[in-house]
Amino acid sequence: MPVKILLPALSPTMTEGTLAKWLKKEGETVSSGDILAEVETDKATMEIEAIDEGKLGRILIAEGTEGIPINTPIGLILEKGEKESDLDGVMSEGDTPAVTTKTETEVVTGTETENAPPQTELTRESKLHGSKKSEKNARIFASPLAKRMAEQAGLDLSKISGSGPKGRVVKLDIESAIAGKESGD
Repeated sequence: MPVKILLPALSPTMTEGTLAKWLKKEGETVSSGDILAEVETDKATMEIEAIDEGKLGRILIAEGTEGIPINTPIGLILEKGEKESDLDGVMSEGDTPAVTTKTETEVVTGTETENAPPQTELTRESKLHGSKKSEKNARIFASPLAKRMAEQAGLDLSKISGSGPKGRVVKLDIESAIAGKESGD
């Protein structure tokens, strides 16, 4: 059975990451210790190493994808003697996860998809946009800490301009908004 390459937790507080770059291409031979991809968090960029030998059979998550939950399969390695047709058996619905975000979540749960419907409802998109996505159709990029601080302070994240990477709302933005709210009231 193909080996899943999972997005690792790079720190105890990490909940999601960005797949910055694939260093191997589909079909390339990989050995244990080879660097497969680079993952970014809001604090660091780390490399993902292969732990098994074989061939990079399929890339499930395209480079540049943001908000990938930890332990999400990002690729599959075919071990010696396995065929590309074995890759299809790993997929729960037979869809390509790089196309639909729901399938990415279904791959995480595997055959437990039917037993755990709440997890299948938590797609990469809803994880990326947080709980605000369900309230509005606007995209709000914010760190988990910033979301929690804004909620506790009663601030609307959509009204806060982010100063983090790619306009992401970070702790400093929330602290500034709280200071402005207190001085304005």
